Amino acid sequence: MERYGFILALFALLLQGCSWIYGEDGLFPDNTDRYQDAPELAVISVPPKATVDVLDPTYPIPDVKQSFLLESEFEVPRPTPLTGSNQYETVRIQRLAEESWALVAVAPGQLWPQVRGFLTTSGIAVASSDAESGLIDTQFVTLQDRALPTRFRFRVDTGVQRNTSELHVLQQNQSSTDLAWPGTSDDPELEADMLRNIAQFIANSADAAPVSMMADRAMGDEGRVTMEDSETETRLVLRLPFNRAWASMNKALPEAGFAIDDKDRTEGVFYLTFIGPQEEDESGWFDWMWGGEDAHPLANRKFLVKVASVEESRMVISLLGEGGAPVDRRDQQALLTVIKGTIN
Repeated sequence: MERYGFILALFALLLQGCSWIYGEDGLFPDNTDRYQDAPELAVISVPPKATVDVLDPTYPIPDVKQSFLLESEFEVPRPTPLTGSNQYETVRIQRLAEESWALVAVAPGQLWPQVRGFLTTSGIAVASSDAESGLIDTQFVTLQDRALPTRFRFRVDTGVQRNTSELHVLQQNQSSTDLAWPGTSDDPELEADMLRNIAQFIANSADAAPVSMMADRAMGDEGRVTMEDSETETRLVLRLPFNRAWASMNKALPEAGFAIDDKDRTEGVFYLTFIGPQEEDESGWFDWMWGGEDAHPLANRKFLVKVASVEESRMVISLLGEGGAPVDRRDQQALLTVIKGTIN
């Protein structure tokens, strides 16, 4: 016991010695404040013929592009929301002309194993699957009250919004030796039944759905709508074909607080009046964007929204004032943020 007491006493003495040698801050002082107050030193001068490659900064500061916003008092922009004022159901059937698909409020990596789980539960064998392309093909099966064997192709795509997915179903009858997949289903009614059945299965199992890391890496979850900021304007980029982009905007604009006064599909232009939230449960969303509960400063203003095709499946959406006049950059960003959150 005396020996242990001696060791403890010696250890305490060493600790006091460290304080005496290294000061009150000890061996590892907190230099945070000193780092923040450190002055910026001048660049080291070298002889004319010497190389300066080794003197380049390890973490260089990139040049800041000048923009309209930097000419006035700068404010940190609010983060873009994942969705708008309306919350998605877990699964929702979407339709455009003759096409139908399921909009699912989970990332593709979570939807992929749910589709596999549905096929296992239904006793439908998988012929092939490709996570990179998001495709799952089944073998031919004979269904009740169906004369011909049939097979299905399930396609998992990233949704328009982040962390959402789209599920498409294609059906084919075994009626010939040609095994190439058709452009449209041989039996649209059977396709619709399968889509409803798998949508119901996904809705029922959403809380316990696993995640496929392979599918998640292959397809990602960044969504298909992004905001771009150029030297002259802010705009949205929507990776959809024009027909669907136009239909999506036609639905999204009223949800974003706009009244559609007129529209010209040939020119890709919506003529709008901004009216703000129309329901009490939406007011919190708009108050968050503009920071107050008073009447919105843009209420009753006229705007134009243009949907222009850059590529076959890449649309650029611009917001202009009445008659095509430019819009204040901050207002433009704020309104496009609201619109972005309602597109699906």
